Amino acid sequence: MKKCIILIIITSLLTTSCATIFTGTKDRIWFKTNPAGATIYINGIEQCKTPCSTNVKRKVGDTDVEIKLDSYETRIIQLDKEFNIVSVINLGNLLGWAIDAASGALMKYDRRAYDLDLTKDKKTSSILPSKVEIDTNNKIATVYTQTK
Repeated sequence: MKKCIILIIITSLLTTSCATIFTGTKDRIWFKTNPAGATIYINGIEQCKTPCSTNVKRKVGDTDVEIKLDSYETRIIQLDKEFNIVSVINLGNLLGWAIDAASGALMKYDRRAYDLDLTKDKKTSSILPSKVEIDTNNKIATVYTQTK
């Protein structure tokens, strides 16, 4: 009977946080935009400029990615996720489930590549200066414009 209890304890310790151990806590995600050169932000932190790939930490909640490029509308996408089946190895071990949930390994990113078309910002207008006057005595510049 003691051997059985010891075997159960050892087995539960060895299978603690299986997804964290076997699959890690980050996934590498590839981003490509048309046009290229957009900045990728995850949780408000700049990651890279497209085309690029970056390691994204897994988490149980939603992961939003902000894509910014001058003169284009900012896009916010949510990364697709799915349940990490390796977590099932935890079986009835609540400690293992808790560790996998806390580390984010309970989920994994389903898509590893995003190819996004950016839309021109409609709020941006072209301003053409038609005349510029500079008053050097009073240090004033006056710009006369025409809208396109």
